[in-house]
Amino acid sequence: MRKFLLASLSAFAVLAGSASLPSVAKADWLADAAAPLKGTEINGIFLDRPGYRAIIKLLPEFEQKTGIKVNYEIVPYENTREKQVLNFTSQGDLTLALVDLVWIGEFAENGWIDPIETFTADASITDPNLKLEGFFPLLLDAFGSWGGKVYGLPFDNYSGLLFYNSCMLKDAGFDKPPATWDEVMNVYGPKLTDASKNQYAFALQSRRGETQSADSFMRVLWPFGGSLLNKEFKSNLMSAESQAGLKFRNDLAKYMPEGIVSFDHAEAVNALAQGQVAMITEWSAFYGTLTDPATSKLGDCLAVAPEPEGPAGRLPALGGFSLAVASQASEEQKKASWLFIQWATSEEIARAYVEAGGVSGRMSIYEQDDIKTKYKFVEPMVASWQKGVPEFRPRFPAWPAISEVVAEWGTKIQLGEVSTEEGAKEIGTRMEEILAKEGYYDGKKALLQ
Repeated sequence: MRKFLLASLSAFAVLAGSASLPSVAKADWLADAAAPLKGTEINGIFLDRPGYRAIIKLLPEFEQKTGIKVNYEIVPYENTREKQVLNFTSQGDLTLALVDLVWIGEFAENGWIDPIETFTADASITDPNLKLEGFFPLLLDAFGSWGGKVYGLPFDNYSGLLFYNSCMLKDAGFDKPPATWDEVMNVYGPKLTDASKNQYAFALQSRRGETQSADSFMRVLWPFGGSLLNKEFKSNLMSAESQAGLKFRNDLAKYMPEGIVSFDHAEAVNALAQGQVAMITEWSAFYGTLTDPATSKLGDCLAVAPEPEGPAGRLPALGGFSLAVASQASEEQKKASWLFIQWATSEEIARAYVEAGGVSGRMSIYEQDDIKTKYKFVEPMVASWQKGVPEFRPRFPAWPAISEVVAEWGTKIQLGEVSTEEGAKEIGTRMEEILAKEGYYDGKKALLQ
């Protein structure tokens, strides 16, 4: 699919002819494109996360320049998919779709979002400096593309990173973070753990729900050479590699706080921020929380590195969203929404967005020396985006149902209520029943994830 996308991007660049347009035309394009749409209102959902607070800070600039009003509702992540699906199926008022990595297949296959080719064909509403090739290819592929078409532009994207307390590591005799998961277990774990002082080497957020299925269970499959599914969409959880990853997670528990299975992101981040644990693997978006004196005691002790490598290499967690145009919107709202999406993900505002606390999907901003110096997470994050697995969590419509199964039985595995083999067999059986009903085994649906 990537070859198809790259060919499409090249063709689009030629079509747009941006290199030949004068700089003045580029500078004025947004105001000119929005002139016929002045007074149009568009509607979307935002999350209570730094990337959305950052774009909210910048919104007055967009609204003043375009005359387009951006209405948004801040919704907890756990309710976002359901709220959008209900809106789309009832022909509601959303004109923007916030598309999680694992929702792209569902939203695209149900026709709830329009491919961007619908809009890029109209030069009057397309940024002459759109530069799709300016996004990290992994992000545009994973978050915005399905079945060879681009539907959304990357927005609020994350990578799994290793955040650590360099002072705790130094006190334990380490001058650098662990490079491999084996080192976490066998070298760093014993020296950084003292249960009598309530101090532990590591915390892996594992609360039942999407946190368990995506941020804990899946995190130990890929680096160990495992995966959820094989090429035929049958369970791969009984493979030696998948079992090795799941058993590793259970064995690592002795270096984690008691009750780790009830830790969500907030608890894991706070455990590092308050000095209870020395290391966590968490989303890059939590950098702001860990640097804020109001929420973290780390100060200069905070350090960031790529996630450790497993036997299969470094294959970190991949998370985040794209912004897409909702197909249910009116034509005017679609055009206005497309203008907003281009602006919000543009190179033009990337610096202001990053400085306001957001994470841009654009490559160029992270090439700036002052940005790399100021934000410790930048270089590890950029390194992690050079290679990754778009289907780190499957992106097909069946994922929400499968996620519930993985969350239930992954939790039981972690609690020791069932063995890794018993849990994997149960997940595999139930997962294959879901996929059979969805039509993946009788040829009704292509094996896309």
